[in-house]
Amino acid sequence: MAELATIARPYAEALFQTAGSEAKAWVPALDALALVAADDQARALADNPKFTAEQVYSVISSAAKAELPPKLANFLRTVIENGRLAALPVMASQFHALANASSGVAEAQIYSAYPIDAAQLPEVVASLEKRFGRKLEAHVQIEPGLIGGIRVVVGDEVLDTSVRARLERMKVALTA
Repeated sequence: MAELATIARPYAEALFQTAGSEAKAWVPALDALALVAADDQARALADNPKFTAEQVYSVISSAAKAELPPKLANFLRTVIENGRLAALPVMASQFHALANASSGVAEAQIYSAYPIDAAQLPEVVASLEKRFGRKLEAHVQIEPGLIGGIRVVVGDEVLDTSVRARLERMKVALTA
């Protein structure tokens, strides 16, 4: 997977520089393209020598069902011509990170044992923003294995207040 990240980085940086102040506006279209590029059939089509790069572009762009700004459309053509469609989802992820970093926002993946009520989420995010010292864009995912509590991942930082983590810490303390 590190290889895809290495391949994707210069593309993501170039796209971010090209997008400039429009970076946030490009996110939905780029996400749609990344979703299509993640499909095995789309990658098989792109790798098939019977199809031209323009034919692959037509199929991918129409399957994304998103209005592509001209510069993003050119970017997609370049990715396809260079045979890098498989790396497009990673490019999109890195583009998100660059766009968030430029606006002072970090993505936070919140794993919860139970669904977090829509009324509670702003309170949770506000306390996490104080804890991590930056504005967070939160994504919640249910993970019943936590038993209770939450586990939050922001970049390379992890805050684990789950029951499972507490039990593991108790186990280590008792066996030491």
